[in-house]
Amino acid sequence: MSELPHALRPWASILATFPLDVALNLGPLVARLSAALGPLRAPSELMGGEPHGYDGLSRRGSFDRLLVSEWLWALEAPDELVRRAAFGELSYLKPSFRQPRRARRTVVLLDAGPDQLGAPRIAHLALLIVMARRAEAAGATFAWGVLQADPKRGGFTEVTPATLGAWLSARDTAPPSAERLAAWREGLELDGRTADVWLVGAARLSRIEGAEALSRIEVSEVLAPEVRQLAVEVRPAARAPRSVLLDLPSPEDSVRLLRDPFRARVAAPVRTVQHARVSGFSFSSDGRRLMLFHEGGGVGAMALPNSPRATIARPQRMNPRSDETFLGAGWRRQGGLLVLTRKGGAYAFRGRLQHQARSHGRGPAALPWTLRDTQAHPPVPALGQPPGRLTTYLDASQRECVLLSGLDDTLYCFEEDSDSRLVDSTQVARRVIAAAHVKGASIVVTRDGAEGAGSGVRLGIVSAKEVRQVPLEDSRGGTVWFGASPHPGHPDAGLLAVNKSPGVWRLHHQSTEPFVTLRPGFRAVGVGTCQQARGEAGLLALDPDLRTFWSVGPRHQSKLTVAAANVVHAEASHAVPVLAWLTAEGELVLYHLEQGAVLCRLQTGGEG
Repeated sequence: MSELPHALRPWASILATFPLDVALNLGPLVARLSAALGPLRAPSELMGGEPHGYDGLSRRGSFDRLLVSEWLWALEAPDELVRRAAFGELSYLKPSFRQPRRARRTVVLLDAGPDQLGAPRIAHLALLIVMARRAEAAGATFAWGVLQADPKRGGFTEVTPATLGAWLSARDTAPPSAERLAAWREGLELDGRTADVWLVGAARLSRIEGAEALSRIEVSEVLAPEVRQLAVEVRPAARAPRSVLLDLPSPEDSVRLLRDPFRARVAAPVRTVQHARVSGFSFSSDGRRLMLFHEGGGVGAMALPNSPRATIARPQRMNPRSDETFLGAGWRRQGGLLVLTRKGGAYAFRGRLQHQARSHGRGPAALPWTLRDTQAHPPVPALGQPPGRLTTYLDASQRECVLLSGLDDTLYCFEEDSDSRLVDSTQVARRVIAAAHVKGASIVVTRDGAEGAGSGVRLGIVSAKEVRQVPLEDSRGGTVWFGASPHPGHPDAGLLAVNKSPGVWRLHHQSTEPFVTLRPGFRAVGVGTCQQARGEAGLLALDPDLRTFWSVGPRHQSKLTVAAANVVHAEASHAVPVLAWLTAEGELVLYHLEQGAVLCRLQTGGEG
């Protein structure tokens, strides 16, 4: 079991019988319980009993045990002898005593009744591992059993898959009783020769007749909202009690520990779901929905599953009406699917916007943008071109304004009159590279000067009254990716990858700005952290073979996964660690970067 952390090596012989992931879940519980219990104390030979010679020196004692060398002070310096005696500096022989040895034995009796069903049994499992190792370290024998079971069948002396299997099936509806405890004491001969007997269960064990002289371990669940912990009280018979809180594993892992901890984890089958024909996709501006673009101009919004076993919700979908064109689509957490349409020369929204003020206060003067060109209009998407991305923000009157990007290098702002539902268009920024909702704010990435001229890149942080410009760095690449990471990155944009020049990227991650270089032919599709790199951010890239995905970081290059067919489009979310790709055969795949698993496959048909 070399994969176990060094801190768990004392229990490795027992933990090795479990699958590695189960052993790692039990490890923290075992370590904390072992610290609370302490080692098994051996019978003392130092105090009481028959004299057994001397064992070392002591600073306390009677003058008949004073070292001969100390008596020299009486001859040479009597005053110094008196001073040393007063200050406890004299040395005495330390006596040793011998006691009759008792049988060294540890016995654990577990309550499998209704008080301990469920999560408390996870603590029981960890306690058996601790007690078995504790007895082995002290050279004592070990025995354990279930209080509700028949003591005539005897207890167990080992913690193995077979004995734990019997314990797992020993659940009982009857609470422990004094009669059953007396039967166990008789069956195991728990008399004065047994020095270490423990009862494990609820607090009611202390009220059972015959339990008052035994050591107890009381286990209970912590009853608090959104808290998954066990409270364990260790009450030795002759020592002060100690308390410890145990953090439970995830619900899925907890169920596995209680049902079949020795079964190796089996990956969930990847689901292939038939879906309407999709010509393209992108992530929503907040990164938490997958926007689907259907042939014929329709759009949909799909929730991202968080595991291979999660239910796949039916996507919301809108289709254009006659003589109507979809210019942009987006998803808002408070408003759902939003689509910007154009019919003739008029704009309209499919979906409701937030209106907190009367429309008479609206108009270009309320916009926080320096550029306000009401004569410019977004182009109509060409045949096969997906709609643009919609991002929203609230103005000073708490009205929702909509930003459109992605149709060209221009950013457009749209406002809707709450009474007439008429929509006005205003061009507010040029040379736009990207726009997204990151860290609670809408961010627009723009370039200063012409592309390829070594111009600077700026982050425009959109607020109600202004667009705060944050200079980023010089760049000739023209691409910026936002990414999902639990670690800090850029103070305004989190994990960020900026294309400095062809093949060279700068990552803003964990307060550092390392460079990453892609080999020729590799195409960046996003930035994020993955399971293989242990939390280190990397550029997500598609291999020249158009099937293999890589994570390329400053100190790693890890192979993520391989698509079943050539990839025509791939993109990563900047809010959750999910990578999506669409193949030439029409298969849309969602892949979780940190779990290293395919979440689902949508079979949508081939290329148009």
